[in-house]
Amino acid sequence: MTAIPHASDLRPGFADPVLSGQAVYRAVLKGMSYPGRIQPLPATVNAPPPLSAVAGGVLLALADLDAPVWLDPAGLATDDIAGWLRFHCGCPVVEDRAKAAFAVLDTASVADLEGFALGTPEYPERSATLIIQVPRLTEGEGRTLTGPGIKGSARLQAEGLPDGFWTALADNRLLFPQGLDVILAAPEGLACLPRTTIVSE
Repeated sequence: MTAIPHASDLRPGFADPVLSGQAVYRAVLKGMSYPGRIQPLPATVNAPPPLSAVAGGVLLALADLDAPVWLDPAGLATDDIAGWLRFHCGCPVVEDRAKAAFAVLDTASVADLEGFALGTPEYPERSATLIIQVPRLTEGEGRTLTGPGIKGSARLQAEGLPDGFWTALADNRLLFPQGLDVILAAPEGLACLPRTTIVSE
C-alpha cells in the first residue's frame, strides 16, 4: 500500500463528519439489535470503487486509529481505497487479516472466514467485524434467522452469498461468546448478523 495521496486527489467523506458519522453508527447499532432487518443508511459517501457507498459509509463511522481495516485482496485492496480510508478515518490498513478489527469482502471471498480475530474467552469483543458487499438484500425470503433481537423468526435474502458462507456462519455461531459479527452492505442499506444469530434454511 502507498502513502496517503494528496487531499485534492481524494474523494470527499461525509458532508458533515460528526452528524453523519453518528447517524450511521446508530443505524449499525439498530441493525445489530434487530438482526436481519434492513436499515436504510441515513448518510453515504462517494467511496472509491469498487468499495460501495454503504460499506464506505459504515467504515467512516466505525473505523479509527485503533481499528485496523483489512481489504479483500480479490479486488478491494487498492491504493485508492486504502488512501481514502487512511485520510478520512486515520485507520491502519493491514494485509494480515488476523490483525483486522474490520474486514471488507465481496461475495466471491466469503466462503473462507478462517484467520480473522475471534476474540478470547476473556475479551470476546476483540473480534473482527466483517463488512460484506452484496448486490441486494430482501426481507421476508431467503434464510431463516432466530436468536436475540428477533421476535420469533425473520427471513433475509442476501443475493450472491454462496452456501459455503452460511456453513461458515453456522460454525461461527458455535464459538459464542467468541466469533465474528457480520454487516451486509447493499444499495438498500445494511443488515447485521451478529454472532448470536442462528441461521437455518
